Amino acid sequence: MNKERIVEILNEDLSFELAATIQYLWHHYMAEGMESPAIIDEFEETSRDEMKHIEVLAQRIIYLGGQPTTRMAPVKKGGSLKKMISDDLEAENGAIERYRRHIKIMDSEGDPTSRLMLEQILTVEEKHADTWETVLALRKK
Repeated sequence: MNKERIVEILNEDLSFELAATIQYLWHHYMAEGMESPAIIDEFEETSRDEMKHIEVLAQRIIYLGGQPTTRMAPVKKGGSLKKMISDDLEAENGAIERYRRHIKIMDSEGDPTSRLMLEQILTVEEKHADTWETVLALRKK
């Protein structure tokens, strides 16, 4: 098991979770319009999920002897409510792709603990994507 490589990968995930938390909080603060009350609550709830991901990633990085990053991936903020939700869906789809790739790496590195942790995070990210697809009426019936 290459701990340095694993820490590097987990720090990449951490940087995106930091950005996701901020993005969702900004969308929570900035959302306006008649449709926004229910969505405002969803933005806040989702930001809390992302904060939990930050916590478990940072704990795992420290356990492996690494230093959790404070660098954040890019954040998209503002625009119409639909644009905010579209930006969030794009971020969730990127996270899903990244976590699937990283899960395979953890498996090949022989780190079942990190793999399981990422699988659990992936499940939540897929739930978020499903929520935003539903809100945007992208789901085909």
